[in-house]
Amino acid sequence: MAPVLIMMMMMLSSAMGADTDSFVFGGCSQIKFMPGSPYENSVNSLLTSLINSATFTNYNNFTIQPTTPSSNTATLYGLYQCRGDLSNERCSRCVERAVTQLGTLCLDACGGALQLDGCFVKYDNVTFLGVEDKTAVTKKCGPSIGFTSDAMASRDDVLANLEASDKTYRKTGSGNVVGVAQCTGDLSPSECQDCVSTAIERLKMECGASTWGDMYLAKCYARYSEGGSYSRNTNDDSNHNDDEIEKTLAILIGLIAGVALIIVFLSFLSKVCEKHKGGK
Repeated sequence: MAPVLIMMMMMLSSAMGADTDSFVFGGCSQIKFMPGSPYENSVNSLLTSLINSATFTNYNNFTIQPTTPSSNTATLYGLYQCRGDLSNERCSRCVERAVTQLGTLCLDACGGALQLDGCFVKYDNVTFLGVEDKTAVTKKCGPSIGFTSDAMASRDDVLANLEASDKTYRKTGSGNVVGVAQCTGDLSPSECQDCVSTAIERLKMECGASTWGDMYLAKCYARYSEGGSYSRNTNDDSNHNDDEIEKTLAILIGLIAGVALIIVFLSFLSKVCEKHKGGK
């Protein structure tokens, strides 16, 4: 029965975490620090601060100074940015997951960055806070087959509305197409606008008539999709997601209980048969 339980729990974990925990990209500094060094203590302190802060707000940044003026330890900078529609609880869970993955991906690295679907975490000993960075990090484009002219017009409306917004986190929809865009909270409004405009321009150029597209720059991203896969952004939608999770949980529990009953019944039949044979 153990393999069945493991499979069921993996399915449940996937259903509950897919919305925020999907890996998007990650990168690490080539320079390493010595394990047990003061710099490692600074990294641990910084990452712990990011996790703790995420329980209260969806963005924050920290600067960790050397413990002593005479030490050779560099100043450390870090930030996290959660998706704008996440609750504090989900933001904290996402940041904790990102920090855990970052610790594995960038073991002993002096700097690193990791983007999950629901949050972004970065640390480095070279200051990047408040610095605009429009470097293209990763992009993904869906298929272009079946993307009608009406859908293209809706896609263009969505991207235009995203670009026209002045918010750090932006969401909009037109027809059957939805879109989101977001900057890290350390950018000024004008820098955020410049970054999002660049992401949208590249998204249209590189994804063309694709049914969905993601463009991630170093300090912002823009995404769109036909069919509403990025539309889980309102309270009603969040409640709908919670209902779906509860339904999934109920189904899985029912399956596990059913498998358990079958195993018990087969075990009972086996004992009865053995007893019957022994009586002969």
